[in-house]
Amino acid sequence: MNFGRGPSVVLNVGGTRYSFSREVLKDFPLRRVSRLHGCLSEQDVLEVCDDYDRERNEYFFDRHSEAFGFIMLYVRHGHLRFVPHMCELSFYNEMIYWGLEGSHLDYCCQRRLDDRMSETCTYYSAEEPPGELGEGKGRRQPGAEGGKWLERMRRTFEEPTSSVAAQVLATVSILFVIVSMVVLCASTLPEWRAPENRSVEEQSRYTAESVREPSGIIEAICIGWFTAECIVRFIVSKNKCEFVRRPLNIIDLLAITPYYISVLMTVFTGENSQLQRAGVTLRVLRMMRIFWVIKLARHFIGLQTLGLTLKRCYREMVMLLVFICVAMAIFSALSQLLENGLDLGTKNKDYASIPAACWWVIISMTTVGYGDMCPITVPGRILGGICVVSGIVLLALPITFIYHSFVQCYHELKFRSARYSRSLSAEFLN
Repeated sequence: MNFGRGPSVVLNVGGTRYSFSREVLKDFPLRRVSRLHGCLSEQDVLEVCDDYDRERNEYFFDRHSEAFGFIMLYVRHGHLRFVPHMCELSFYNEMIYWGLEGSHLDYCCQRRLDDRMSETCTYYSAEEPPGELGEGKGRRQPGAEGGKWLERMRRTFEEPTSSVAAQVLATVSILFVIVSMVVLCASTLPEWRAPENRSVEEQSRYTAESVREPSGIIEAICIGWFTAECIVRFIVSKNKCEFVRRPLNIIDLLAITPYYISVLMTVFTGENSQLQRAGVTLRVLRMMRIFWVIKLARHFIGLQTLGLTLKRCYREMVMLLVFICVAMAIFSALSQLLENGLDLGTKNKDYASIPAACWWVIISMTTVGYGDMCPITVPGRILGGICVVSGIVLLALPITFIYHSFVQCYHELKFRSARYSRSLSAEFLN
């Protein structure tokens, strides 16, 4: 800690005093309290707390003392629960102030918070990151301007709602994605394809004639935009290794790479038969452009919520798949036995094997029912009814956990979007 004197500091929260050593504040679990360790002046301290007593080295916070007591229990024991007889939204507001999120709550309290937010449609915006508070006020460090510029560029490319420039960039990127998808879909129409005298392998090449065609020009422009965007985002990223490991960046790479692979194969193979033999491979690579649709997840909270929910609920998803696989093994074996295995005078050829019966089980459990195969014996129909009812029950059991996680993820992303919307509004006012 670079400000104040004495071996310890005192936090006064709503009249309740807590004493800590200086070293404890450095890695304190509460973000607002840990920021006191890096304060250089009294002005920096007053940006974190409400008042400061230099003589006693005491920091005053005009917050709910009982709520902070429960938050301190989380710091000591790792369990965070709501204060009895206190509004869940008020307690959550205290959590945001001290730097905690809804994921730090115990599961039972998370469900209470999700239900309360769903009922009241209330959204809290998280506080600004510590590095953004007090920028340019009383302290300038070497390289601060360059770091600030890189941070602004990073937010422009990563957060579509962080500024006007970010919104314009996101809109242009969305337009390129839509145009590329329209061209990809239209290229499969018979009227759009090349003349019939060109073979399928010739249509897969990136020759000089194909590049000069309207579809080739549009595709090259879109690829150029996506490539430039990916390169700039990689340059301004803080952690290059983390950037490469992100799922959306991997999808960008999978969508861009096939174009350059196809161009290089055309350049190195020319008109010989090697490229013709690789025609199917090139068509598969070109069709991988469909991954560009997932790029829209950068700009829409709904797709981000879906991805975050799948990431957090992988255990529930695995449990759901286990339920389905166990039910498929049981019902497919029984249906094959009842429809084809027993000598009942009528054999159903659709259930000639257990793998074939698995298809009927999965479409029955999910209540799709294509009708391409169905039981014809009375025992088989009874088993089919049990299979449908069992599918409804088994699929409904893990859905509750996934639903609550989806609501929580949506609120968290909504909070972050609201935080950047504040900075966007300030930019408009300025």
